[in-house]
Amino acid sequence: MGSLITVGGVVALTLSVLIAVTLGPADVSLVNVRDVLLNHLGLTDIPVRAAKNAIVWEERLPRALVAAACGAGLGICGVIMQSLLRNPLADPFVLGISSGASTGAVIVGVLGVGSAALGLSGGAFIGALIAFGLVLLLARLSGGSNDRIILAGVASTQLFSALTSFVIFAFADSDETRGVMFWLLGSLEGVRWDDVRLCAVVVLAGTAVCLYYAHVLDAFSFGDEVAASLGISVGKFRLMLLVCTAIITATLVSVAGAIGFVGLVLPHAARFLLGPRHSRLVPATALLGAVFMVWVDAVSRVAFAPTPLPVGVGTALVGVPAFIVILSRRRRVR
Repeated sequence: MGSLITVGGVVALTLSVLIAVTLGPADVSLVNVRDVLLNHLGLTDIPVRAAKNAIVWEERLPRALVAAACGAGLGICGVIMQSLLRNPLADPFVLGISSGASTGAVIVGVLGVGSAALGLSGGAFIGALIAFGLVLLLARLSGGSNDRIILAGVASTQLFSALTSFVIFAFADSDETRGVMFWLLGSLEGVRWDDVRLCAVVVLAGTAVCLYYAHVLDAFSFGDEVAASLGISVGKFRLMLLVCTAIITATLVSVAGAIGFVGLVLPHAARFLLGPRHSRLVPATALLGAVFMVWVDAVSRVAFAPTPLPVGVGTALVGVPAFIVILSRRRRVR
């Protein structure tokens, strides 16, 4: 059953990416997409108009692939956080990473600090890691338990959100504010193949780590005491998996901005379909998240053309009703 769903998910993801590439103001068919892909893979030399080649290869395909990577990565991070913290409301941003990334991006974009060397994405990545480091420090000073990690994350989120608002209020003009706010809401505008490669490597590596330690995540789901009784070094593995989550989330946020609800909703949807075993839950969540993000980005891009809706707004508009449905179904099952 699990293998069948995985194969079906891969097929659905492939079809979703191909169809998403055809959507947009410029007329591009699946045949055009096929020809461009085969040409760039060196398998054929089919004549394709330069404009359509650029639209498919330089704009829409990288965007769809980054969307898939963001959906998969944030979904996996949600699985990790909900297991480690034993909290169904945990998601990747509970560690304050999104707020830290926002502050880093605003400092670079508005104040110009390190703009030549870092750029907006680099500033966001550094800000995310600083926020994560603060959460670890606060959690360690207060005892390091699950509830302390969550409280430290809440404190860090509030701090960096306040810093972001202060910088925008005090130093940004209207154009800078509009640009930064659009990025903060989640945006895949302007992503390129370098972003695809970075996101793909980080997400695939994170997925491999989660699958290798699926038994550890299973044990954490039953509590620290159960995990310790099974011979698992609780402190070591918790830190390692939290660092894994932080790196994935920081990378994706630095590329695409803050995209909410993916890491919260998709793990529950996959758990409802396949149960709690992480050897099945991790790949299912990754595939569901990837397909979900590809379609949300495609609809957000097309439905409000020529100005695309920030993808983070789209995920919230879809994610909230879906989460309500999942909660109501879980209640009926009980």
